[in-house]
Amino acid sequence: MTGARSRVILGLDPGTASTGFGVISQSGNRLCAVEYGVIETPSDQRPELRLETIFAEVMEILRRHEPDATAVESLFFNVNVRTALAVGQSRGVALLGCAQAGCEVFEYTPQQVKRAVVGYGKASKEQVMEMVRVLLRMVECPRPDHASDALGVAICHANTAEWRDSVERSLARNARKRVN
Repeated sequence: MTGARSRVILGLDPGTASTGFGVISQSGNRLCAVEYGVIETPSDQRPELRLETIFAEVMEILRRHEPDATAVESLFFNVNVRTALAVGQSRGVALLGCAQAGCEVFEYTPQQVKRAVVGYGKASKEQVMEMVRVLLRMVECPRPDHASDALGVAICHANTAEWRDSVERSLARNARKRVN
């Protein structure tokens, strides 16, 4: 699609031990993986130092790619409150980094991500990984799974942002018609 504005989206799958990140570019309806991986922190390190590492690495990714938006998987937990608190802290420092970089953040539930990537809100991790591979035209599934999840969140935003932009254009057209 010629003349289509290209946008860069950062996807994050926060965690204390392993924060997945995935940077994609979107030009029209074409998506492409730019960079992906995980930010790992040692389990024997003090919590504040682990969070500092996550913050510094997220800031470096933001500096390197200057994304138009960041998409983050929303916090979800069933039983383990301690894990949820640790993940919440990781999310917090990642969101702080985005705020300091001036990058708007959008949140999506795991079910929204699965629906956007696979078409089914209860898809398995393997189904998500395979569809991420297909949608980004990759030879192999991205690994580890936290990186694949982050790419999936970025894909979810790419699809949702296109729809949201379309709705905003439509609303603006309708508002102009009412004024005239």
